[in-house]
Amino acid sequence: MANAYEMFSVQVTEVEQATAQIKRFTLARADGQPMPAFTGGSHVIVKMADGLSNAYSLMSDPRDLSRYQIGVRLEEQSKGGSAFMHERVQVGSELTISTPNNLFGLDPTAGKHVMIAGGIGITPFLSQLHELEGGEVPYELHYAFRSPDHGAFQGQLADGPHAANVSLYVDSLGRRLDLPALYAGLGEDAHIYVCGPKPLIDAVIEGAKAAGIADARVHFEQFAATPAEGGAFTLVLGRSGRELQVEEGMTIIQAIENVKAAQVECLCREGVCGTCETAILEGEAEHFDQYLSDEEKASQQTLMICVSRARGSRLVIDL
Repeated sequence: MANAYEMFSVQVTEVEQATAQIKRFTLARADGQPMPAFTGGSHVIVKMADGLSNAYSLMSDPRDLSRYQIGVRLEEQSKGGSAFMHERVQVGSELTISTPNNLFGLDPTAGKHVMIAGGIGITPFLSQLHELEGGEVPYELHYAFRSPDHGAFQGQLADGPHAANVSLYVDSLGRRLDLPALYAGLGEDAHIYVCGPKPLIDAVIEGAKAAGIADARVHFEQFAATPAEGGAFTLVLGRSGRELQVEEGMTIIQAIENVKAAQVECLCREGVCGTCETAILEGEAEHFDQYLSDEEKASQQTLMICVSRARGSRLVIDL
């Protein structure tokens, strides 16, 4: 069921312009107390003004709890969160964030970790590299970006302790990642992790299937809401019996909020935080979240109403 987030206040202690579109924010408690512990691949929810909130991967060293660091890309079609962070947050600003949660951790059974990042998708791997440093399990990071000025934190990767394990691919220079060649050299105990734009994630997943790599060995994360796909359907709020029409291109939570039919908590609105998880009473859902496991999705017990939809023409939920 939904993760029980606790929210706490932090102060921005440093802001770094990593690329023209990406900033790195360093966060710490104003009272100097340590931050909650986390593992590589974890994210936090950042609450901002005007009801905005976004999920961001922690990119700092899990062994250093004096601070957190997050990387934020200014999105061209921002819902407001990335624009807020880039335009209104500065050193000294106060933010409210959640305790960390991890949906993208390293698999402890893997005999090798193969990490594939695209653009801002590099951030969760930076914390994971700290975890892997000095360990016995081999690892490699493949980082692809459009041009040299789009590769955030590449200097840190090329000059740091992981340099021998990192490969950079720059589209504008004709250096592109060859996924079939990469898969061909992997052992049966290797696990693949990918974070970045949806086309990259899809290519990695489809390529792995074609190479005969089991789904359980492929892990992905993307902090971007899946567009609401599918036709209109009737939504029934089980507690009141009220019926709503969820139109094509609309989310369940939007339909509920448009008429103030129920009070629903939802921190991320991207299917990653789990706070809007709601029980299904009748019907089945088409799941578009990253929070539920494949087994939980197949059980049709709950859904994330911020991104998921009805599989049929009618859905009854426990609200």
